[in-house]
Amino acid sequence: MRDVARQGVMVQVFWYWLPVALYAGTIFYLSSQSHPEEQLPPLLFEEVSDKVLHAVEYAVLGGLCYRAFRWGVRGQVASQALLFAIVTASLYGMTDEGHQFFVPFRESSWQDWLADTTGAVIGALSWRSIRPG
Repeated sequence: MRDVARQGVMVQVFWYWLPVALYAGTIFYLSSQSHPEEQLPPLLFEEVSDKVLHAVEYAVLGGLCYRAFRWGVRGQVASQALLFAIVTASLYGMTDEGHQFFVPFRESSWQDWLADTTGAVIGALSWRSIRPG
């Protein structure tokens, strides 16, 4: 019986939390680049505001966090998944801005963090409205 329960936990971790970790790792990798525009299509940097890119990036993270907190855990945390998702993605955005402060040719700003948080709210709310639970 214990092995079955352990397998269920591993499936939850893999299915719900691995995407969060991989996506957060991708954000960290891109934030570590002195010139991230070299890693992404040039159209994104020529036509779209930096703040919009931050919001979209963190909307995905907010949605993934909501999904993981809502269905990847149980109890009180799952019932407060929206709050936990927004706070987690926002705090990650804050640490990401701190990280960028130490990357050559990058800058850190509270406006970027605000765009990150706004995106996290939009992403988490969107996921909740798409799949209410």
